[in-house]
Amino acid sequence: MITIYTDGACLGNPGPGGWGAVITGDGIKRSVHGSDPHTTNNRMEIMAVVEGLRNISDKSEVAVFSDSTYVINTMTKNWKRNKNKDLWNLLDQEVTSRAVSWHWVKGHSGDLLNEEADRLAYGEATGKFGLEHEPFSGEGLMEADKPEPTSTKDDILTHIDKRGAARMVDVGAKPDSDRVAVAIGFVEMKIETLQMIKTNEFKKGDVLSVARIAGIMGAKQTPGLIPLCHPLPLTQVTVDFELDEERSRVEIRAMAKTHGKTGVEIEALTATSIAALTIYDMCKAVDRGMQISTRLLSKTGGQSGDVFLE
Repeated sequence: MITIYTDGACLGNPGPGGWGAVITGDGIKRSVHGSDPHTTNNRMEIMAVVEGLRNISDKSEVAVFSDSTYVINTMTKNWKRNKNKDLWNLLDQEVTSRAVSWHWVKGHSGDLLNEEADRLAYGEATGKFGLEHEPFSGEGLMEADKPEPTSTKDDILTHIDKRGAARMVDVGAKPDSDRVAVAIGFVEMKIETLQMIKTNEFKKGDVLSVARIAGIMGAKQTPGLIPLCHPLPLTQVTVDFELDEERSRVEIRAMAKTHGKTGVEIEALTATSIAALTIYDMCKAVDRGMQISTRLLSKTGGQSGDVFLE
């Protein structure tokens, strides 16, 4: 039995992405990986499986492990293939000549092969594959792979001084560097509400177009909303949406970029949050039970190193 562990990554959605696959069970453990300068996370998840299968013999018995519910449930539960049909066709071609079983694995849960595929994918996405860089975050890393702690008790909460008073951190001595942050959010709703968004039936107008502009504006206004956040010269902000009919929700991905002395995680999170609130505002007349969630996916650049949480 051959096993293939796969993963995909993307900085922004769309944006630069990478994929990785770790192959074991046929005598020699090996890996394959690659990148795409303009893609989506879902496309990279599919491509990882396609390339993994291409690197084993026809008529093989193979178990594919992925932390992507998009891939696993599409292949096992017949989720709709509304997007990425070109890659689904490629995957079908590879599956036809092999006996494939599909297995979902929880990301960052201690599975070392999943973590290895994750590092390959993010290394390709960030352009840092094979270079010296901070280890990626994740509970599944072996002790030897984890970075040494760099914080002390005094500097963990940087926005509070020794007396417990709030303060704005002095970043004047820090060097400028390229910084990117990606945040993700979800607005869960009734399926009828999602269909109205899809068919543009709301009297207030095109929900997603308004939410996109609101998210970009929100990122630009972050220092005025978050008291101790530094004003930053944002070089780019993107807000993208995906309608998830299987889970009856709108997925929001926001990416913020700058070249400066501090990161843009809060800007990305603000863009996601404001976009989500705008969706709620425009749809609340028909669905007041919508639920919103947001979190950080990744941040790159800066002295603290790169962090990937997907």
